[in-house]
Amino acid sequence: MLPFRLAILLPFLFLATPSYAARCGGDFNTFVASFSAEAASAGVSQGVIGQALAGVTQDASVLNFDRRQRYTFNKTFEQYVSTRVGSGRINGGRAMLARNAALLSRIEAQFGVPRQILVAIWGLETDFGKGDMGRLPVVRTLATLAHDCRRSELFQGELLAALKILQRGDLPLHDLIGAYAGEIGQTQFLPSSYIKYGVDFDGDGRVDLRHSVADVLASTANLLHTNGFRMGGSYDEGSANFEAMREWNHAVIYRKTIGYFADQLVGR
Repeated sequence: MLPFRLAILLPFLFLATPSYAARCGGDFNTFVASFSAEAASAGVSQGVIGQALAGVTQDASVLNFDRRQRYTFNKTFEQYVSTRVGSGRINGGRAMLARNAALLSRIEAQFGVPRQILVAIWGLETDFGKGDMGRLPVVRTLATLAHDCRRSELFQGELLAALKILQRGDLPLHDLIGAYAGEIGQTQFLPSSYIKYGVDFDGDGRVDLRHSVADVLASTANLLHTNGFRMGGSYDEGSANFEAMREWNHAVIYRKTIGYFADQLVGR
């Protein structure tokens, strides 16, 4: 899932990225020092900056992966959905609906996003938290991509958001682990989305999108609701809810796959 979502998402994120002053390229340590000053001016404590960035190095595997990406997708919907939504995943999703019925009822009541949509996204992203959430240190990954000049401003913004996750106490540094563009947790939030949409739904005082199912599903619902998803409406292609899912993924094929999977989960 990760390469497809990343390939579709990054060009659009680049268009909406704020400006930062650290100059990309050149000596990596000089870049980190410049970025550290920017992070401090944005309110990140010196303690967090030192903890996260002291001794950080570049990751060549991240750059190699990034350069292999192609920002197009050529499969038909039928070809794609056949690889993503099979009987095993449908049965697993139905088990998750049953196991988390009370939690999902609370989330539906607060955010107005139907449970089958949330479980479909959860399943497609990481097999309901049991699959691959990424194994890379997020700070190192994002520092590597921020230093690279191809999309430096985008990833400087994501790196700053990752430091804010640490500063808020949502995740400790050793647990700030993710995928090849810094996506975190069971529904693969980029750090900026983690900060913007994350919800502490289990009431423990922090937003934990790696371990807390309550936080994961509520935060996913919050993202969709904030962008216009409403309970009771169609989520078929062309509907307002289908457009609201654009914030999750710009690809029409992927959003259709979410809807198809959701329908299968509830026997439609």
